[in-house]
Amino acid sequence: MTTSNSTGARVDTRAPRSDQSLEAPTGADSHERPVSTMPNRTIRTASLALAALGCLWSATAMADFRLCNNASTRVSVSVSYTDGRAWVTEGWWNLTAGACEVLLRGPLAAQFYYVYAMDERGGEWKGKSFMCTRDREFRIEGRENCLVRGFERTGFFEVDTGRDAKNWTVQLTDANQPQAAR
Repeated sequence: MTTSNSTGARVDTRAPRSDQSLEAPTGADSHERPVSTMPNRTIRTASLALAALGCLWSATAMADFRLCNNASTRVSVSVSYTDGRAWVTEGWWNLTAGACEVLLRGPLAAQFYYVYAMDERGGEWKGKSFMCTRDREFRIEGRENCLVRGFERTGFFEVDTGRDAKNWTVQLTDANQPQAAR
């Protein structure tokens, strides 16, 4: 049986197996040495070490800006943020229906992030904050003079993560479903 702990890591809650008794073989092959199994204490120690490592990994993996595609079709996603010096816009991540993807790794560095997404049918998740984009994979610094610099000017929607958030997940949904964040 497995369950999730407070960090979301899956934990095996089954009791460890006890050592099997080692009886000497009888009969014609009684001169053979019994094969021992690993002592229970070693198995428990190794299991605890792996569980601790898993919890540590899952705790650090949570400090990201993620996006989940809860829409019924594949979406292409772009994200824009400030790196402390300038605006940076990156794209494209292609997410199948039901998939989640980390767009930015590590603890959040800003309160506001901006997202634009479009689906295979021409539907868009957009807003009034304009950033520079292009048709193929990109990383663009700055958000001014997009057309003059040879880029497209695209409207992104704002995501307010709050002042102290270390991680955030945006949930994209179809138009007839409510959108939830975090």
